[in-house]
Amino acid sequence: MNLDRREEQMAQHLQNDMSETEVFWKGNSEKESTNHSGGHESEFADLEYLRGFGNHFTTEALKGALPEGQNSPLNCPYGLYAEQISGTAFTVPRKYNQKSWLYRIKPSVTHEPFCPRQPAHENLMSDFTDSSNSTVTPTQLRWKPEDIPEVKTDFIDGLFTICGAGSPFLRHGYAVHMYAANASMENCALANADGDFLIVPQQGRLWIKTESGKLQVSPGEVVVLPHGFRFSIALPDGPSRGYIVEVYSGHFQLPDLGPIGANGLAEPRDFLTPVAWFEDENISGYTIIHKFGGQLFQSKQDFSPFNVVAWQGNYAPYKYDLRKFCPFNTVLFDHADPCINTVLTVPSEKPGVAVVDLVVFPPRWLVAEHTFRPPYFHRNCMSEFMGLICGTYEGKADGFLPGGGSLHNCMSPHGVDTPTYEFYAMLEDVLLHPSLNYAPK
Repeated sequence: MNLDRREEQMAQHLQNDMSETEVFWKGNSEKESTNHSGGHESEFADLEYLRGFGNHFTTEALKGALPEGQNSPLNCPYGLYAEQISGTAFTVPRKYNQKSWLYRIKPSVTHEPFCPRQPAHENLMSDFTDSSNSTVTPTQLRWKPEDIPEVKTDFIDGLFTICGAGSPFLRHGYAVHMYAANASMENCALANADGDFLIVPQQGRLWIKTESGKLQVSPGEVVVLPHGFRFSIALPDGPSRGYIVEVYSGHFQLPDLGPIGANGLAEPRDFLTPVAWFEDENISGYTIIHKFGGQLFQSKQDFSPFNVVAWQGNYAPYKYDLRKFCPFNTVLFDHADPCINTVLTVPSEKPGVAVVDLVVFPPRWLVAEHTFRPPYFHRNCMSEFMGLICGTYEGKADGFLPGGGSLHNCMSPHGVDTPTYEFYAMLEDVLLHPSLNYAPK
């Protein structure tokens, strides 16, 4: 059946099933109408989510859109197309396998040929094995907050790379980026073929449309956009800024808790995945930006890529509110190692060694006796990049600002500055609850 005929069939199903459609949109806070054009406040108010980490979800925007009993029937409900997105190889052990089946109005392959995006993005890189395009230094580095651009700049053009290791061609390593933008992406979506994006907004909310549904992400939350998923980001608050870690090898997972036990740190129930939502729009000249090998390519198509009416699987975007993190800490003496605050990790092939750890230092009581409270002076076999969402960090009293960053590379000495040391060195054994808020009150 050709696309035109499928569109007619879809329209007929929508007309016949209008009452069920209205119920769905009310359930997802689209209370005014079923107009799917994005961008206004009502579209992202009171969004519903699916709870859990690594679950196999099923969700449909129209009742009966998910096929029963099989993944790719000869004729899908509503004349939809079945399309699988694989986040892992087919043959990885089943407990590690990640994939989802998407049931969409038009398949993703319906686009014009890719060509390099012009002009090239000069501030974005991914291959750190080429010494000609990057600098290696053991010097401890610190960045001030990036200024918001004065000219119109969306999320893509506002990206710039800070540091990294490895290469997406080797499927191993990571990159750390930041973004500073003031405009929403318009009739444009980005897909990252190099790896997962974990985004930490520092200023301004993000309204994100994905093929799995919609998310609103505020400062104090993080969002993971998995390898290959298409997404578009709007900026409802205007000027926006934040951090990104991009992982080329594997995916984020919850850390093992070990002697901590069965509970604590980031609870699986607090991770939120969007429910199915779709746009059925013909948009002439819609642009797909495809990040591959650190370079941006573009293609045109005549419809929104967010046309997935239903999906099922365990591979999808998700977000997490850092304020729900349950920290553990010393209750008698000495300073706990920072890994005690791991939210998510990407393990390497070596047991106990991570490619990337996402660690949070939340507000918490410092109660150790006869102990220097801030982080100890340290040389680490792991490189450490740190950002600050808001507030202050107990190890850096001066010059480390929200929106800024610091980098301590492998085995480079680091520790608290002199004012911080002098302040804490004189403290008696008193309870401390420093103002370490990482999210606005």
